[in-house]
Amino acid sequence: MGHKEFNIEQLRVLVFESRASLGLTAAKLVSDSIKALLQEKPEINIIFAAAPSQNEFLEALLKDDSIPWASINAFHMDEYLGLPKNATQLFSQFLKIRLFDHRPFKTVNLINGSSLDFNEECSRYATLLQKHPPDIVCMGIGENTHIAFNDPGEADFNDKQMVKVVALDAVCRQQQVNDCCFNQLADVPKFAITLTIPILTSAPFIFCMVPGKVKANAVARTLYEPVSDKYPSTVLRTKTGAILLTDNDSFSLCG
Repeated sequence: MGHKEFNIEQLRVLVFESRASLGLTAAKLVSDSIKALLQEKPEINIIFAAAPSQNEFLEALLKDDSIPWASINAFHMDEYLGLPKNATQLFSQFLKIRLFDHRPFKTVNLINGSSLDFNEECSRYATLLQKHPPDIVCMGIGENTHIAFNDPGEADFNDKQMVKVVALDAVCRQQQVNDCCFNQLADVPKFAITLTIPILTSAPFIFCMVPGKVKANAVARTLYEPVSDKYPSTVLRTKTGAILLTDNDSFSLCG
C-alpha cells in the first residue's frame, strides 16, 4: 500500500493517504516485530496507548490471528486519577474494550487510578516494568506534543522516575473534550499517573500512530522544532527504532 517515507535524524516517518491504511500498516509492523522478538525470547512486553488516534491500529491488530498473544505481557502508559472505578473514560477501560478483553494475553497489567495511595501505585507499576522491561511501545502524540501524559512543563527527558503523578495542562485537558471523551472541560480530571519519557523510549521498537487534522501542528513540531522537553515528542528523533506513522491530514503542515 502506497505511502511516503523518509527519516528525520533517527526517526523514520511514514505518511499514508488515510487513517485506515495507517492503521493496517501499523498493525502489520507491530505484528512482525512481535514475531521477530519471540524468536529470541519466550515472552515479550508491550505498552499500549489509549486514545481515538489508536482506533484503526487497535482494530487491525485485534484481527490478527497470527499473533502469539499468550506470550505477551500487556501494559498501558497512563491513567486518570479520581474517576469512578469503571468509568468509560478510563484508559484501562478503553483498552479492555478494544483489545485486552478479546485476546488471551499472558498478563494484562493495569494502572489503578482509584488507588488510595497514588505514590504507592506508581511504585507498584514501576516494579512491574522493572521486571518486564518494554520491548514494544505503541503510542500517539497529543495536541501539545505530549507522549503519554508527559505534557510540556511535566516532561523530563532524564526523569529519574519510571512512573509518576502529573498535573494535566489546559491544552491536554481540552483535547480530551475535543476527542469526545468528556462533555466539558470541568469534567476532565486535573491529575493522572503516567509512565515517564525514559521508560517509554527505552523499548527497541517504538511505533507512534498520529492521524487526523487536529494533530497537524503536533506532527510539524515533532519533526521540526528543536529537540527539547518543551516539545516532548521531539525526543523520538533521537531514538533508533522509532517510527512515526502519519496520514495526509496530520502531515499537512509539513514541507
